[in-house]
Amino acid sequence: MTIGRTLEKRIQYRIRRKKDSVFILSDFEDLSDKDQIGRVLRKLLAKNIIVKVGQGLYARAKISKATNNPIPEKDIRSIAIEALNKMNVKVVQSEYDLNYNTKETTQVPTGRLISIKGRVSRKIGFNGNYVKYARAHKQRNN
Repeated sequence: MTIGRTLEKRIQYRIRRKKDSVFILSDFEDLSDKDQIGRVLRKLLAKNIIVKVGQGLYARAKISKATNNPIPEKDIRSIAIEALNKMNVKVVQSEYDLNYNTKETTQVPTGRLISIKGRVSRKIGFNGNYVKYARAHKQRNN
């Protein structure tokens, strides 16, 4: 059983040392097969080292000062953008962000709508808060 502990320590070390906050199974495929990696990730979920933010998507966790429960160390929007980039989905500025940034509106975007090029069917979020996707808008000619 020392192999499992060794693998757990190696995965835990990689999670701790990487700049990324989001992890997918393929980040660890050089260490072992998918079944063993999945078992280790479930252990790390139970130890509050990571939290699940989607199917096959995990984020580094921290303990909330308010609830004393594990939460992602970054906000949902940042996590979703990082995950989409790992899945080779192009993220672009949404129409709402563009309107706000060009001062066409004073309404601050919620940040839960992410504009993408392509298609995504995977839900990304945590604790009932999920991001939504919109197709990329056409570029404006200013």
